[in-house]
Amino acid sequence: MICIEGKTAFSGIAIGPIREFTKKSSAVRRSHVDDTAAECTRFEEAKKVAMEELGALYDKAVKEVGEDNAAIFEVHQMMLDDEDYCDSIRNIITTQEVNAEFAVATTGDNFAAMFAGMDDEYMKARSADVKDISERLIAVLHHGSGAQSMEMEQAIILADDLAPSETIQLDRSKVLAFVTREGSTNSHTAILARTMNIPALVCTPVADGMDGKMAIVDGMAGKIIIEPEESVLAEYQKKKEDESKRKELLSALKGKPTATKSGKSIKLYANIGGIGDVGAALMNDAEGIGLFRSEFLYLQNDHYPTEEEQFSAYKSVAEMMGGRKVIIRTLDIGADKKIDYFNLDKEDNPALGYRAVRICLDRPEIFKTQLRALYRASAFGNIAIMVPMIISVWEVQKVKEIMAEIRAELDAQKIPYGKVEFGIMIETPAAVIIADELAKEVDFFSIGTNDLTQYTLAIDRQNAKLDMFYDSHHPAVLKMIQMVIDSAHKEGIWAGICGELGADTTLTEQFVAMGIDELSVSPAMVLPVRERVVGMEKIKAT
Repeated sequence: MICIEGKTAFSGIAIGPIREFTKKSSAVRRSHVDDTAAECTRFEEAKKVAMEELGALYDKAVKEVGEDNAAIFEVHQMMLDDEDYCDSIRNIITTQEVNAEFAVATTGDNFAAMFAGMDDEYMKARSADVKDISERLIAVLHHGSGAQSMEMEQAIILADDLAPSETIQLDRSKVLAFVTREGSTNSHTAILARTMNIPALVCTPVADGMDGKMAIVDGMAGKIIIEPEESVLAEYQKKKEDESKRKELLSALKGKPTATKSGKSIKLYANIGGIGDVGAALMNDAEGIGLFRSEFLYLQNDHYPTEEEQFSAYKSVAEMMGGRKVIIRTLDIGADKKIDYFNLDKEDNPALGYRAVRICLDRPEIFKTQLRALYRASAFGNIAIMVPMIISVWEVQKVKEIMAEIRAELDAQKIPYGKVEFGIMIETPAAVIIADELAKEVDFFSIGTNDLTQYTLAIDRQNAKLDMFYDSHHPAVLKMIQMVIDSAHKEGIWAGICGELGADTTLTEQFVAMGIDELSVSPAMVLPVRERVVGMEKIKAT
């Protein structure tokens, strides 16, 4: 029995034989050509075929994994049509008098190396996309087509890496799991695996020669067990059966309202860290997005994201959610989330320091860029804006002043925007105590229980030595949640929870009894929380 650890791209359990995925051989040899113009024409014709194939893949992907995830094939078309990429190929053919296959392979290697050398993880993952389009072009030049087929029974697919085009061409009914030796959790293949609800591991150092061997993929623990012992196999078969039964029971809740048997309804939303998580939110039937952590746009870049970059991301999420509410939290950098280009000073107590709204109000040029992008995106969906780390009424009023300036600018420029709800996160004891005053200024509250707990109990939640003292069920924390809900309702606004406590099903009944209006949880917890709510017989007063 061999147990190998990897990185989880999507959780779940799969049991079956390993099938090693091998790419169609397109060995590239350098050869001299006399007629470089004809060779360039040959390249252009191959490019046209490859573009058509990518278009067909897009159509197939739209049907299987949705328009957003299919967009990678439109990106591949754009990359294939990129002026720098194509000019490099033509230049190599012309100046070196070589065959198109060699020119494509050289250009592909150069561009892939360029992306792989970047610091940003997202851009590193694009290296595989360049390889994918280059290999497709070479295959077309060699064989007249870049399409691949793979006859197979149900199996765990093992590969060095899988390009998105290879992933989508596989018969998903036959794929039990994906395991790759390379790749990243940010790759489009990993995103497709999550959307297809297939367990997947990346960066898993599996040796060659495993084709046909029985294996277990444990996506929850991030490992593959090859040739498991009988007792281990029996244990995982039982786990898989339990997982299937659980999913079947939960899937029956899709499309149903999140309401108790007595008719008390709550809004059940999902927390997401980026665009790639929207598929999981939709798959798990989230009624909206209760927390979109916008800082991912800043964390994945080596520069301040531009208004256009942010607008594109917010617009995409709003469109994908199809009119359902998308609550976007403004920049929450600082504390444990550091970004080099922000040039933040070292602080003795960063959780109590220069972070979140404090940075936004101190550096309004950064804040205004984000707000412009948010308001512009609101014309394409139901966007709400939520500001974190509030402790005073004046902060809220200052934010509202800046928002009014942005709306005035957009009006003057005749740029459309929608009706945007404005809310704040309640995550400090100060905000709880003055919640009655804050409620007069905003449209909703969202309680960030992670920080609220650490600030209330004076416990650094990053310090493992304090785990025995950290109690998210502490009476003081629960009393503060009740105070926030009561203050909100007194002023006619709604209150929700977007911290980890919202997914604690041991407290769901208590939260409903407190009068909570909304719970926002990780996508995987949407249906378990709904199950808890719809099973409630009677609401007990707190």
